[in-house]
Amino acid sequence: MGRLADLTTPPALVQQAIRSFVRIYGVELDEAIVPSEGFDSFDAFFTRALKVGARTVDQRPDVVVSPADGRVEDLGTIARGASFLVKGFEYEVGELLGAPEEAALFQGGTFFIVYLSPRDYHRVHAPVDGRVRRARHVDGTLYPVNSIGLRYVPKLCARNERVVTMQSSRFGPVATIMVGAIGVGRISVSYDARITTNRGPKAGTLDYQERGPTLARGGEIGRFHLGSTAIVLLGPGHRFASEVVAGTHVRMGQAVLRSQESSTSPAGGQSSGNHTP
Repeated sequence: MGRLADLTTPPALVQQAIRSFVRIYGVELDEAIVPSEGFDSFDAFFTRALKVGARTVDQRPDVVVSPADGRVEDLGTIARGASFLVKGFEYEVGELLGAPEEAALFQGGTFFIVYLSPRDYHRVHAPVDGRVRRARHVDGTLYPVNSIGLRYVPKLCARNERVVTMQSSRFGPVATIMVGAIGVGRISVSYDARITTNRGPKAGTLDYQERGPTLARGGEIGRFHLGSTAIVLLGPGHRFASEVVAGTHVRMGQAVLRSQESSTSPAGGQSSGNHTP
């Protein structure tokens, strides 16, 4: 499927495939940047960029925003044993991260899961302001990540191939996990070209520490080349109230959680209000 999506010829067939997909899934192309000659491959269409102002990123300092367009599949508390339940299955945080030693960072913290449907915008963005401290490519399978897969495949998200981006933030450690799925032959990472799934050697763990790139809230983390799911994990340093409920469709930049701690801006200052990337 990935090889087919990369095809650029014959052009008429590529354009017909894109038009059919747009019609069947109701894709909102008017908000996307469309080349004057059209997209040259299905993959270029699927990983399309948005026009300036198409998304508003909530900049209130006490909120965590959705990293992607999609449906909030689930959200809640990470147990003291560093696990949480999704569709009746227990997920171990260490398994999701591909690093059991990092599970303690998120004990008693908070999680939420955003499922991207075929019609959604398929770039993933930072849910918080913060430096990227670590990134990890975790090898795995490619089961379908949808309501059926989540319900019937035990620990599906911990079995599929995925990419973990770990940021430091005013809320403590924050992990954004891009989970691959059937048809997702590739996940690429925007801040480090060495991390691309199903293309060349596995990147493993990249430890940046103070040399890592700083991503503003709404800054691009990476792209799904055909769609999947994003999971956000937060540590126990803040108590959060939910701004949405499970089942809600959200847009990238929309507030999902709000800290119930002090909303005073950290050193360096972060303005309140919204901005449009």
